[in-house]
Amino acid sequence: MMACANADTVQATAAPVASATLGTPVTPATQMTPGTPNVQDPYLAAWLRLTPDRSPAPLKPGVDYGMDPATGQFVWPKATPEVHKGQRFPGEMTAWDKKSFAKNVEVLAFYPAVGSPFHAWNNIADFEGRRYLYIHDRDYLRIMDITDPAHGKVVYSKGGVWGPKGSSENYDPRTVDDYLGGATIAWSKTLGKAVLVASFEIGRYGLMTDKTQQPDQVAAQRRYNSLKGFKVFAMDGPLPSQWRLLATRTTDYRHPDAPVGQQQGSGSLDSPEYHGGKYMILASAPDDTYGLTEYPNYLYSPGYQVWDMSDPANPTFVSQISVPGQILGNEAHEQAYLMNQRAGNRTSWMGARIPIFLPKPLEDGGKIGFGAMGGLGLYSFDLSDPAKPKVLGNVNTPPSFAGTEYDNADVSQYARTGYVLTGGYPMNRDCYEPYKDIFVVDARDPSHLKVAGKLPQPQVPQGASFTSFCQRGGNFGPKRANSIGQPGQWRQGIVPYSFYNAGVQIFDVSHPEKATIAGYFVPALADETELPNYTLGKGVFAIYTEYDRNIIWAFTENGAYALSTPLLGKPVLGASATPWPPGKVAARAR
Repeated sequence: MMACANADTVQATAAPVASATLGTPVTPATQMTPGTPNVQDPYLAAWLRLTPDRSPAPLKPGVDYGMDPATGQFVWPKATPEVHKGQRFPGEMTAWDKKSFAKNVEVLAFYPAVGSPFHAWNNIADFEGRRYLYIHDRDYLRIMDITDPAHGKVVYSKGGVWGPKGSSENYDPRTVDDYLGGATIAWSKTLGKAVLVASFEIGRYGLMTDKTQQPDQVAAQRRYNSLKGFKVFAMDGPLPSQWRLLATRTTDYRHPDAPVGQQQGSGSLDSPEYHGGKYMILASAPDDTYGLTEYPNYLYSPGYQVWDMSDPANPTFVSQISVPGQILGNEAHEQAYLMNQRAGNRTSWMGARIPIFLPKPLEDGGKIGFGAMGGLGLYSFDLSDPAKPKVLGNVNTPPSFAGTEYDNADVSQYARTGYVLTGGYPMNRDCYEPYKDIFVVDARDPSHLKVAGKLPQPQVPQGASFTSFCQRGGNFGPKRANSIGQPGQWRQGIVPYSFYNAGVQIFDVSHPEKATIAGYFVPALADETELPNYTLGKGVFAIYTEYDRNIIWAFTENGAYALSTPLLGKPVLGASATPWPPGKVAARAR
């Protein structure tokens, strides 16, 4: 089935329940009838009417899953519901492990309390010979001068700083103030300076836990009190006081003038795929019909959008991309959704979380992109005409829930090998979900994707007091590899991954289908003397690599590590020879 590249065509075929976008009023049900859920939101009601309830049953630790006493290995659950509390099992460590382990990795520095215990987006930009690292999420922004990564210093701080009693500032996710979400910094050829494009999306945590039981929270997300879209800033310097707002856009492209509170859809998720040229790609559900998703605290199945950024002060919508199984009220989409084994499990994320991954920017001749679409699998796209994108291929694997499937893709080795790495990440603590494999996908023919293998699971380091990383507590499994906008060029044959309580794992992918682990850094886990118990156990939940200086930044719940490894090369402990973003070089030459 081809991609729905033109959303106008897609929406025009929608059934009445999905036609609110087109101006047709939708009347909520006012009383119960057999087979009809008692929810007021018409899109949510349509999804519930369509799908059976196949919620996974809770499992008993030590019986349905847990440590095998004969082998010392962990037996993984087959399927679990999403839960927000720990699910401890017999044989799990009773205290947070304070040992650290390393192979082919050296710690250059550790910077405590520069982020939050939950999440970190990262960017880098050079100004006047100094390099700045941006660490941020919705409720905080930290800017560090890391010209010498071994002696960095915070030069700007906004938002709470965390300690054993929690954050220094209260943050209510229901009261959304202006914030910086996932962002990308690129050199605008049009403006001759760096620009920052920041995503604005509906918050995913602290708003609701079960959309079928919290009608007030569902209504609040439909009327979200912040922008659903993105903002573009000109960077006249490294600090926010030196940024100028150039443009604000909603991803509800049908209603470009809709005020905050009346914009439909999800907003722009994660960091935009933008390299400073003509085209930018976002992950976004443009309206409320993109509602075929099982995830309990989220209402949307995001697709992708292409925007024309020729003039960063006037971004122009180009096209909307969807794949089969996303749109309510569209019979073909609904049938594709029901054919998915995950339909009705009330657990799986469906749709994109991150924009399309490009092996080569479109402006540089790139034509192929890969989209990790949650429970819908990995898709390949023909983007040779960004106004008319096409689906080329798709591959999926048996369900692995709870947790997030097909969250991200690594395309760093694609030009050399034709292989793509892709996978999800764990959401439940204490290994209370199936293990999240990183799949090696043969994409040499993008129209016929196939799984060629998996990256190996991290092995317990020698001298550890556990035989399975699950015993270490918290989360165990992969998060993500390369971020959008990392300085320098991807390193061929080497891919680092953040791996939660298994730290940073560095894979030798000289031959992706026969990958090995060439190095790792497993830091000591934070404990109650540093942070509240409910924040603990994540380990390394984000990495950001400076390929031009051979530095890996690893972000944990209690701080940030600057790491070096001979697998990348000797670290550069001063300013980079090539300023970032890279367009500055050409600008200086002129």
